Amino acid sequence: MGSGNLELIFDRVGHFGRYQIFVYFTCAFQNISCGIHYLASVFMTVFPKHICRPPGNVSRILFHNTSLWRLDDIWTLFPTGREDYVVVLLEDGVVWELTRCYRFRRDNNSSLNYDYDGHKSGFSCLDGFIYDKSKWDNTVVTQWDLVCNREWFAKLIQPTFMFGVLLGALIFGYLSDRVGRRPVLWSTSIGMHVFGIAVAFTFDYYSFMLARFLLAIVASGYLVVVFVYVTEFIGMKARTWASIQIHSFFAIGTMVVALTGYLFRTWWIYQLILSTVTLPFVLCCWMIPETPFWLLSEGRYKEAQIVVDKMAKWNRTGTCKLSELLSLDLYGAVGEKPSEVKKYNLLDLFYDWNIGTRTLIVWLIWFTGCLGFYCFSLNSVNLGGNEYLNLFLMGAVEIPAYIFICVGMDVVGRRNVLMFSLISGALFCGVIMVIPKGNYIWSVVASVAGKFAIGSAFGLIYLYTAELYPTMISC
Repeated sequence: MGSGNLELIFDRVGHFGRYQIFVYFTCAFQNISCGIHYLASVFMTVFPKHICRPPGNVSRILFHNTSLWRLDDIWTLFPTGREDYVVVLLEDGVVWELTRCYRFRRDNNSSLNYDYDGHKSGFSCLDGFIYDKSKWDNTVVTQWDLVCNREWFAKLIQPTFMFGVLLGALIFGYLSDRVGRRPVLWSTSIGMHVFGIAVAFTFDYYSFMLARFLLAIVASGYLVVVFVYVTEFIGMKARTWASIQIHSFFAIGTMVVALTGYLFRTWWIYQLILSTVTLPFVLCCWMIPETPFWLLSEGRYKEAQIVVDKMAKWNRTGTCKLSELLSLDLYGAVGEKPSEVKKYNLLDLFYDWNIGTRTLIVWLIWFTGCLGFYCFSLNSVNLGGNEYLNLFLMGAVEIPAYIFICVGMDVVGRRNVLMFSLISGALFCGVIMVIPKGNYIWSVVASVAGKFAIGSAFGLIYLYTAELYPTMISC
């Protein structure tokens, strides 16, 4: 059954009528949650300034030539990129030097001076740490003291999540072909809501990592399958724009993360609020049908006819009989039985030399696009200036990027737009590397421009892959 024959259905019932609009925006709304969960860790894993907690009550504090009474007052003076220490006098008369990861007890307590040449004993931070709470009241890092020799635990959070993204794409891409698009969208949406809330109520680091890993699997599954779902439900006249612009809702999710991070500075409250975005779709996901394409590919013609009739009713058009419209495909030229739809697998991506070469090139573009796309977004909080505004801009710039590729594809074609986007992204990466460290405004401008370029490539490669390969493979 060719795709050209399926387009006859949309010619009869409408390419993007009221029914497709309802289904499209219902599914696209859930894409906001994918953008949220993919980028939520940028604020949950913030590394604030910190020093060792002293083993007792402090009576006086000395930082260089400045005398203070409260440790919370030192953060405006404490350097970010340079190792330094704070001298404290405890109520028992013992003098300690506090650094980020160690504390030292002076043997001579006769005077309170910042510089000290006498003997001192070093200890680890057995009493925990004191953190700068000027930006965040509580993060995952401060919750479980993921600093110093435990810092690598915090740095594992996003890589582990992205590994879950990889598994989710493989697992649910396969399942969507076997059990249908709709069950996968249902299960992944419910999973996002459940695991998103579970992350907020985890009791230790390991349960947090497990919940985030499962969240990554279901979020990735939804993101991959929903693209296939909308492309199968929308006719050719509107398919290009609709399939590209669904990524704009992912970008909205990025902006929601920036706004929520600005308003709520406790990580579990922040995570809980972000997870509620999934709830509206979970409550109405039962209303979305299976795609006629998948039903026809499985030989479930009566169910496909019901979906087409419902589509025609909503769109206020005349319905069509699939048995008549697709008679050549269902019965053949001489009244034979319907031919079975060919099933594809991973090996078909390397069927011959040309297809194998094309597959490797597409994989390389996917790797480049994903690497650039997430690096620009995740690194936005390290550019300087207002980190919330930086992340918001990284999401906002994607929307004009998707409009650009939709217009550009109609003018110069898919390949030329993809080449321009990838080359432009590489050039902006080079520009960022030569910008002096203190010029954060230019770093932000170059990063936003780079995100525009790589976002264009990332959005286009979804459509490019779907058009290069049959649905059963590209899914």
